[in-house]
Amino acid sequence: MVISGSPSATSKTEAIGDHVARRLADYEWHTGHLRVRTLPAAPLLNADVTHPAIAEAVEQVSRADGIVLATPTYKASYSGLLKTFLDLLPRYGFRQKTVLPLATGGSLAHLLVLDYALRPVAHALGARHVVQSLFLSDEHLTCQDGLPRLLPESTRLLDDVIEQFCKSLVSAS
Repeated sequence: MVISGSPSATSKTEAIGDHVARRLADYEWHTGHLRVRTLPAAPLLNADVTHPAIAEAVEQVSRADGIVLATPTYKASYSGLLKTFLDLLPRYGFRQKTVLPLATGGSLAHLLVLDYALRPVAHALGARHVVQSLFLSDEHLTCQDGLPRLLPESTRLLDDVIEQFCKSLVSAS
């Protein structure tokens, strides 16, 4: 399951999440792409896990074997939107799950968001294994028809990380 925490419908992060979901399907993994921005704001902000849309999103996480966390980098950390969703999950919401952290940002100066922010929260949620993460900066993407697209070399980097993620999923099952 891909969880993207970008507030923008035309974000680089969401485009990367879509790419990951397609690649996981190529490996014959059933996957969904939860775009946290599409959840109803009031129940999300009020941590109303009884709201049907929020309850379904939390249940999707519960059923998943693996989680891909995709976030833009804001102020040297993952997005507040992603944080708000992760705070809804049970204490060990990632128990027995493999997690792949991905981040996008304007420059490599934000690279440490993965090791100092996203990886620790995955472990705090009880992840069984957090695989090698990947940071994609603006130089990894181009804009085509108004939408972000991965450059070929960046696609290969991301596909290598996805392959490692899949191998970890297989070894866990």
